[in-house]
Amino acid sequence: MDQQYEHGDAGELGDAEYAEFMELAAEEGFDLEEVADDLAAAGHGPLPVLAVVGRPNVGKSTLVNRIIGRREAVVEDRPGVTRDRVSYEADWNGRRFRIVDTGGWEQDVLGIDASVASQAEYAIELADAVVFVVDAKVGATDTDEAVVKLLRRAGKPVVLAANKVDGPSGEADASALWNLGLGEPYPVSSLHGRGTGDLLDAIMDALPEAPALQFGGVAPGGPRRVALIGRPNVGKSSLLNKVAGSERVVVDATAGTTRDPVDELIELGGVTWRFIDTAGIRRRVHLSEGADYYASLRTAAALEKAEVAVILVDASETLAEQDTRIVTMAVEAGRAVVIAYNKWDNLDEERRYYLEREIERDLVQVQWAPRVNISARTGRHVEKLVPAIETALAGWETRVPTGKLNAFLGELVAAHPHPIRGGKQPRILFGTQAGTRPPRFVLFASGFLEAGYRRFIERRLREEFGFEGTPIQVSVRVREKRGRKK
Repeated sequence: MDQQYEHGDAGELGDAEYAEFMELAAEEGFDLEEVADDLAAAGHGPLPVLAVVGRPNVGKSTLVNRIIGRREAVVEDRPGVTRDRVSYEADWNGRRFRIVDTGGWEQDVLGIDASVASQAEYAIELADAVVFVVDAKVGATDTDEAVVKLLRRAGKPVVLAANKVDGPSGEADASALWNLGLGEPYPVSSLHGRGTGDLLDAIMDALPEAPALQFGGVAPGGPRRVALIGRPNVGKSSLLNKVAGSERVVVDATAGTTRDPVDELIELGGVTWRFIDTAGIRRRVHLSEGADYYASLRTAAALEKAEVAVILVDASETLAEQDTRIVTMAVEAGRAVVIAYNKWDNLDEERRYYLEREIERDLVQVQWAPRVNISARTGRHVEKLVPAIETALAGWETRVPTGKLNAFLGELVAAHPHPIRGGKQPRILFGTQAGTRPPRFVLFASGFLEAGYRRFIERRLREEFGFEGTPIQVSVRVREKRGRKK
């Protein structure tokens, strides 16, 4: 019972971790009801889940942003922006819950729209309660009636939100929704916040009790966070579905299917990880508009929160400038890096030869990153991701003792001194590792060290101490010139 979760956010044990904790308690002979009560009192345990459903463009994502109190879900004034089911943690009056945003549900649709609808249906199945959002201005449509039938079959508690009621004049439109037979419609304006307090009170009545919100700061704990990044249509969502063992996110041949980052707890290699599927990073983000622009911002934010970036590259296509930009983005963010060459099963010998040449030419700056050749579609070599991720994390967290570092620097400077420039030869006096995640070194020198010499030092640091899978940051502080004594 003394197992510790050493990484991530500890405000909540996820479902997988909670089940594992309870299994350990059972093996040790603890009373499971008492353990569950203790965890709940400490603010741990699986949170109740609220699914937000409705037809396209009724304001579901806007309502989700209003409830969680920040602009997290991508919103645009056109239907079909949200496609996957995306969950966020929220609280109301000290009660915590998990809210799941879904894509618009439609009946008798094909292709990507059918995948979006099935994700919404799956969210209903997993939820403890459902908020059904209807556009009060339009009124109940045939699609809304079909959603009502779907909800009745599911048998979950339903709270009816009559959205886009911006003033008293719209409340008559909301009253007309009594005809849906789901009880009282709550008139709200997701955009302006009108009526959302009453709606949340009704939601709390529908949801089961949750652990109380604790205000004790955030302690480390939870699974390691892995962001899947890359340009559009390289197979990020297919890879997440493959490692999750289910159709967790919508996959379609259309580039840019994913809009909101989708995270999932996944058991892989005997370890629980939090994988985050992100929107594809397009060529010119500053020229993107609407949903694509905000999806790019969410991807950058997801990368900042991650510990490891698994960069997917389409091995069947020529490496593009976009791929090198994405690699640079991950390195500058200071994340551990693994490069996964996807669609490897589509390569012939000629393409493999040219790919190796392209890697040597275009990705020379990340020769230190572990490489995995996979097929997200078939699952080929996906299991090799775990050792590569663990290697990158180990390098990311490596610390070199100061004594050992300075002994290394002394030998290095003696064997390879800095070139003489302007009649002067700068010397490294001593150095220290200022931090990890990623490793950061500060060198104290008698003069300015050229960029080429700093790169040489970084290369030798890797040869001596490893640092596989992580960028290294080397900064130099120059000793101030001493004035002459009078």
